[in-house]
Amino acid sequence: MRVAVVGVQGDVEEHLAITKKALDDLGIDGKVVAVRKPGLVSGCDAVIIPGGESTTISKLIWKDSIASEIIELADSGHPIMGTCAGLIIISKHGDEQVRKTETKLLGLLDVRVRRNAFGRQRESFEAPLKFDEVGEYNAVFIRAPVIDEVGSNVRVLARFEDKVVAAREKNILGLSFHPELTNDTRIHRYFLTMV
Repeated sequence: MRVAVVGVQGDVEEHLAITKKALDDLGIDGKVVAVRKPGLVSGCDAVIIPGGESTTISKLIWKDSIASEIIELADSGHPIMGTCAGLIIISKHGDEQVRKTETKLLGLLDVRVRRNAFGRQRESFEAPLKFDEVGEYNAVFIRAPVIDEVGSNVRVLARFEDKVVAAREKNILGLSFHPELTNDTRIHRYFLTMV
C-alpha cells in the first residue's frame, strides 16, 4: 500500500509518522510519501491532505496540477482524507472567508464548511469525542473549521457539542481536528481500512 501526504504546507511530517505507525499497527507493508510535485498521486492508494493554511495549500496544489490528480484518484474510489485545512479543501462549499480568499475547493465531500469556527490559535483546545466506528477519541482542535451543512449521502461520524466535526461520504473522510497530533492511530487505521 502506498499513501500520499500532500506535502506543500502544513502538518506533513506528523501525518507521515502516524500513518506509518498505523500501517505497522495493522500489519500492512506500506510506504508513506510526501507529495510536493505532480505525477506522484496517481501511483498511490490513498491521499491525506493535512492541516495548515487552506488558501496556501489550495493555491499550490492547483498551480502544480496535484489537485486534478487527487480528484481523479477520488473519482476512481480511492480514499482521500482531509484534516482541518484539508477538510476545507476537500469540501464542495465554503463560507464567506473561503470566498473572500478565493480558495479553490476540490468539491469531493458534499458539505459546507466554516473556517476558524472555534476562534483563533489561542482558542485551540482538546476535547473527547464519540467517533462512530472508532469510539471515544481525544481530538485536538487548532483554528478548526466546522461542518455547517451535510449533503444527503454524507454520514456524520462525530460532533463536538452540536457541531459536526467528522464526516464521510463513500471514500472521502473529512475531519475538523488534527489526528496526527496525538499518538492514537485509530483514525488513521480507520482511514487505511477504507483502501
